[in-house]
Amino acid sequence: MHNHYSQELASLKKNIQLMAELVDTQLELAFQALQSGNQDLCQFVRSRDCEIDAYDNLIQAQCENILALFQPVAGDLRFVVAALMINNQLERCGDIAVNIVQRVQKTIADRPLLQDAGLLQLGEEAHRMTGDAIRAFIEGNLELAQSVRDRDDQVDDHCREIFAHLIERMKNEPRLVEPGAHGIVLSRHLERLADHATNIAENVIFLVEARIVAHQQP
Repeated sequence: MHNHYSQELASLKKNIQLMAELVDTQLELAFQALQSGNQDLCQFVRSRDCEIDAYDNLIQAQCENILALFQPVAGDLRFVVAALMINNQLERCGDIAVNIVQRVQKTIADRPLLQDAGLLQLGEEAHRMTGDAIRAFIEGNLELAQSVRDRDDQVDDHCREIFAHLIERMKNEPRLVEPGAHGIVLSRHLERLADHATNIAENVIFLVEARIVAHQQP
């Protein structure tokens, strides 16, 4: 029984790490598409979303089986609970990768507007946060997890600046209303991505230190 339990935990750890790496790759490709406007990359990202969904279902089933069959305690229980929560955040990050490329496809002729508004820089900030959160989880790195939490307010401030910039452009140039609206939606996706990265980082702190920091100021 003990060997089977250890194997199930090892399999769960492997699968959630594989999912994290897949999501990280999806986001990398999505941001490459955002920077370049490459339509083939957009289509490729959309086509791989089903792989993330499959991992989501697999990991959720594994967590439920471990909880039901083995009733883990202490550190193992924290890991399974954290795996459930992080799995959910990763799946949503994968969805945001698809949302990003969808906006890229709709704004291919308006890339200068997105660049002037600072959306590429916002994307870089959110992407770094997500990559660091994933690495903090894989490595159990508390310092890196805390640094992700500390950066969330910066992304929120940047998002508000972009919103104000785009609204002003749309007021002055009515032809920019549609692409500006897409830009605002894109900025919200990027802000939400940073929120998911923060949630992953908070789950890492819970996993390593058995300390709940969600909804607390960094």
